[in-house]
Amino acid sequence: MSDKSSSNELAEERTDLAEDRTDWAEDRTVMANERTFAGWMRTGLAAVGIGLGFNALFNSMEPAWVPRLIATGFICIGVFIFWSAQKNGCEVHDRLHAHHAEPIKSTNLKLVAGFMALGSVALAVAIWVMRFPEA
Repeated sequence: MSDKSSSNELAEERTDLAEDRTDWAEDRTVMANERTFAGWMRTGLAAVGIGLGFNALFNSMEPAWVPRLIATGFICIGVFIFWSAQKNGCEVHDRLHAHHAEPIKSTNLKLVAGFMALGSVALAVAIWVMRFPEA
């Protein structure tokens, strides 16, 4: 009987260890999702920065709407990246369950992406509204 009880204990211990490893893997995936979200947000900011930089460098170009249109295009790409990042990040977040890690709430992902998009749209509007001094 002792062989059978020690075998059961060993099986239970292995099951517990396997469950712990699975929990840790899921926690790592939750944290990887957050890093991926941050990476996409940086990419979106880079697109907005390229648009702003393009407009600043070529604002004296004729006709005046061409650099503004190109800048607005890059800003729109940035807004799309922000939206995609929050959509994909929230989908992954909702599928996973953290065990030991403290994940960011989906609402926070949406807020960050929303404020980035709102600021980018305001920047695009400012590019079209503001008047540059003649060189």
